[in-house]
Amino acid sequence: MTVRSVASLDVGGKRVLVRVDFNVPLTTNGEVADDTRLRASLPTINHLLEHGAVVVLLSHLGRPKGRDLKLSLEPVARRLSQLLGRPIVFLPDCAGPEIQERVASLHPGDVALLENVRYHAGEEKNDPAFVRQLAQLGDVYVNDAFGTAHRAHASTEGLAHVLPSAAGFLLQREVEVLSSILENPARPFTAIIGGSKISTKISVLEHLLPRVNRLVLGGGMANTFLKAQGYGVGASLVEDDQLDVARKTLQTAQQLQVQVILPQDVAIADRFDANANKRVVSIDAVPEQWIILDIGPQTLRVVRDTLRSSATVLWNGPLGVFEIPAFAEGTLAVARELASLPNVTSVVGGGESVAAIEQAGVTDKITHVSTGGGASLELLEGRVLPGVAALSV
Repeated sequence: MTVRSVASLDVGGKRVLVRVDFNVPLTTNGEVADDTRLRASLPTINHLLEHGAVVVLLSHLGRPKGRDLKLSLEPVARRLSQLLGRPIVFLPDCAGPEIQERVASLHPGDVALLENVRYHAGEEKNDPAFVRQLAQLGDVYVNDAFGTAHRAHASTEGLAHVLPSAAGFLLQREVEVLSSILENPARPFTAIIGGSKISTKISVLEHLLPRVNRLVLGGGMANTFLKAQGYGVGASLVEDDQLDVARKTLQTAQQLQVQVILPQDVAIADRFDANANKRVVSIDAVPEQWIILDIGPQTLRVVRDTLRSSATVLWNGPLGVFEIPAFAEGTLAVARELASLPNVTSVVGGGESVAAIEQAGVTDKITHVSTGGGASLELLEGRVLPGVAALSV
């Protein structure tokens, strides 16, 4: 899939309405706790400034029901000002005559951040009247918020139909990278799919199976596959209503000649607790009341060998309960291994997977780290993302 790029727009002297994803965590003191998403927007913002635009930024924060000062974007404006090294004009709303006047008074080189767009019910409803109100604030529209591209909201989809529009550099790269590994990956292509439940990843598995050469399954969802094969998994998390789905997935993989790698040994605990008793056992030796919480060293060796012989690796979902240090070994070891392979195209998506590579300190050694969360998951499922479709060539 190809999208129109902000680089193709003539923005000199124009007001560019930029949808960014500044949905960031705030501290109890109301300051930005993690500015990753702000820093990800800087290339697009700086490009627009260098080409003489007036930059008007639009974002949501949280899920407010009407105006909620705890979800104001004002702290974000302060942090963004520090990152850009220039003042940010923070405007107390995102629509209405007063806001229109203040935006009209801005000059090329100015940057303004509008207040939380979700204060208005028309945003999530994609209300045409609200879209028109927003459109009055810009001459051109740029969407750089891949994390919200799966939502057909006024600021993520509606504006693209009423203003000349293009994708920012972040959204453009997300679409190009994720589309390319699905459509034309270098092979062998390995997918690592983890997380707690198969029910949340089954659409991803169905879409990936005809495209990959190897499939590594881990995390809690692997327990359902193991039980479907007849292994006892003790008191581990299992989706019994998905056992048939797991069997069908394994059968499809066999028909497509996709190698499926499931845990051969596992780290188990006698309770879900950081101080629990821990053992490593073969998958055919899990005691009844114990819980599988990580892959074991033998499984890790197999995964490492698989990664080393791959050309492309897509990773979505942790392989264990990596939030507990005693059960983070498998996930963090895979992160470090993947980062050590310079000739492998590595793509990591999903909040927990991204957190894992950050915890391992290897984010800068991964080819592409997706900021998308739900959007990247839906793209991997083969769904059409409304915010992307509106910008497609």
